[in-house]
Amino acid sequence: MARPRSRRGGQSRDGWVLMLPVVVLLGLFLVAPVLMALWVSVSDWRGNGSPFGGDVGFVGLENYRQILAGGGLAERDFGTSLRNNLFYVVLVVPLQTMIALLLAVLVTRRSLRGRGFFRTAFYFPSVTSSVAITVLWLFLFSTTGVVNKILGWFGLNGPAWFQDPRGVLHLLLGAVGVDRAPAALGENGFLGITWWDWVAGPSVAMSAFVLMAVFTTSGTFMLLFIAALNNIGDEIEEAGLIDGANAWQRFRFVTLPMLRPTLFTVLTLGLIGTWQVFDQIYTGTQGGPAKTTLTPAYLSFQSAFVNQQWGQGAAIAFVLFAIIVVLTLVQRWVLSEDRGSRGERARADAVRAGVTARQQGGGVAGGAA
Repeated sequence: MARPRSRRGGQSRDGWVLMLPVVVLLGLFLVAPVLMALWVSVSDWRGNGSPFGGDVGFVGLENYRQILAGGGLAERDFGTSLRNNLFYVVLVVPLQTMIALLLAVLVTRRSLRGRGFFRTAFYFPSVTSSVAITVLWLFLFSTTGVVNKILGWFGLNGPAWFQDPRGVLHLLLGAVGVDRAPAALGENGFLGITWWDWVAGPSVAMSAFVLMAVFTTSGTFMLLFIAALNNIGDEIEEAGLIDGANAWQRFRFVTLPMLRPTLFTVLTLGLIGTWQVFDQIYTGTQGGPAKTTLTPAYLSFQSAFVNQQWGQGAAIAFVLFAIIVVLTLVQRWVLSEDRGSRGERARADAVRAGVTARQQGGGVAGGAA
């Protein structure tokens, strides 16, 4: 028995030797910078010299208190950035996921001619430079741009997209005569922002960024859905067809349950990407107008590199990291709750889905009769 153990021990040792370069690189370029940033977030380092110098003091959670409960400009800016980014996430993630799934279903249809062309066309915006796309968007959505020209053909006066700080929900409420904050919403708030401002909705400028994000990211997630759809066996689809399920029932009860792992991946990547939006803001509006496109990622950069508040910038980054982790765990729990195993049970349930759909259709027909 000594020889097999020695062999396993040698294999384990060889594995660690092969992994050592990667472990060293990850520790040097990932773990070490994260630990350094964590120290900066609890120190009073101002960007001069080493953050571990003798003149750098430990301030504990003071930087976190300033942005979460300081009652000053830092708290209001952080609250504003969270509000802006929250509406951005709520709009972009569902839209890009649904459009990506729709495009994937369309380009995987065997009856569609030129599927390769359409896949390339839909994916092309995803590989284009985000800076170039942002510059193009600034041109298209300018006051005299193409978008407003098209709206003018329908008798609509397009807004000054990237100069309009008004919230979309406030605009809709104003159209029905509600242009002042109720006392309960105007006097109370969270993170230095009144509840009335929290429910303002995305600004007109942020709405343009929402459209740009959906346009540039749907193609990437389309490829993930295409790969998942191609892995679903034809026999499963045929089983539902034989059992009398129509196209929608086969998609709802057969295809969609088997796409759940891919759906989780797409939603997670979308969630992370939308909470970290930075380059479009930096290139396009730099947080304006009136800070209605300010995001936590850009605020972290601005606090550290522009205002030299390195501790607050690092604290914002770690709070943002915590938000992403918590939301990802919640999302995973929601998608995996009472779903059963991912293996053979999922396939068996998918095969039986056609029978379930036919029984439901029969029950409805019987009730109508």
